[in-house]
Amino acid sequence: MPTYYLDSSALVKRYVAEPGSDWVQAICEDTKNAIFASELALVEVSSAFARRHRSREISDGERQDYLDLFIGDCAGRYHLIPTERPTIDRAVDLTQAHPLRSLDAVQLACALGANGLLAAADLPPLVFVSADETLIAAAKSEQMLTENPNLR
Repeated sequence: MPTYYLDSSALVKRYVAEPGSDWVQAICEDTKNAIFASELALVEVSSAFARRHRSREISDGERQDYLDLFIGDCAGRYHLIPTERPTIDRAVDLTQAHPLRSLDAVQLACALGANGLLAAADLPPLVFVSADETLIAAAKSEQMLTENPNLR
């Protein structure tokens, strides 16, 4: 069973049509795939929908529909990783090792934690998915498998 970690930039693509959306939708719709995300994505993705509505890229109805679908997927499809103190401590270290913004460091710390649990269970590593090149570079530097949906 392939395992993916989607950061917020990748998750938005499942709901709002943009480059890479078809690929993200395909991996999310394949029930053989396990999809992990940080619980932070609840705020980040919701904020992205609201920003797009305020900038008139999407209607209020679309914003609400996307938000409802996303919240439902968080409850039933995605495996959300809680942001606990060890994750925050790891994110602090990541900000010192890589040129990451704060929440990007937390996203990567969550993915590294999940990847460590998979390795401990003798399972294949997850694929870290992000549309942010700086975050992809940091994940690669941390020995993670990566995909940028913008390049798919």
